Amino acid sequence: MSQQPIRVLVVDDHAIVRKGISALFARVEDIEVVGEASNGQQAVERSAALQPDVVIMDLVMPQMDGISATYQITDQQLDVRIIALTSFATDDKVFPAIKAGALGYILKDSDPEELIKAVRQVYRGEPALHPSIARKVLLELNRPAQGPPTPDPLTEREVEVLQLVAQGHSNQAIADQLFIEEVTVRTHVSHILSKLHLANRVQAALYALREGLTTLDNQPPVPGDIEN
Repeated sequence: MSQQPIRVLVVDDHAIVRKGISALFARVEDIEVVGEASNGQQAVERSAALQPDVVIMDLVMPQMDGISATYQITDQQLDVRIIALTSFATDDKVFPAIKAGALGYILKDSDPEELIKAVRQVYRGEPALHPSIARKVLLELNRPAQGPPTPDPLTEREVEVLQLVAQGHSNQAIADQLFIEEVTVRTHVSHILSKLHLANRVQAALYALREGLTTLDNQPPVPGDIEN
């Protein structure tokens, strides 16, 4: 756990949802709700003002929807992580949210502990996808790849890192497995995203799976991935 609590902005057009999430996190020592917003425009403004670590973003809201707000926040604030929290698991919501830069996608009928876990995961820069959303991502692999391969090919080490990212391992777990420093892993991930013109680790994992660099079948956990 970090010494300072994870600062969270809660965005939803229903006050009862915002208050419920705030009440949930009030009992969690390492998470602090620093503000709320009731629409996408407020979310952009309050995220800029409050500088949260994580934004929990509803997708369907008045004035500006969550996908548009996610685009704006991730474009303006590179260090902010977005979790899409919504009732909708349809393709027209899932993939636009991921492409907009959301690192997590959680359904509102999920167990509260899943949301708490998701906040911690995305704060560390790791994707957090509801199981039904993960299945949709896998189905997306059947679609043809878009765009030509990167003109600047990945190095052998970058491919190794990408494969482990696609399997959902944290930077520290990747560092442990490859016997390198965690800061070196972060540098490799940054280079991978830049070379492949991707926004985040979810898109990197999708790319690796689509290109056949790895699969999700029978992947053993890397030591350090399992948290108490």
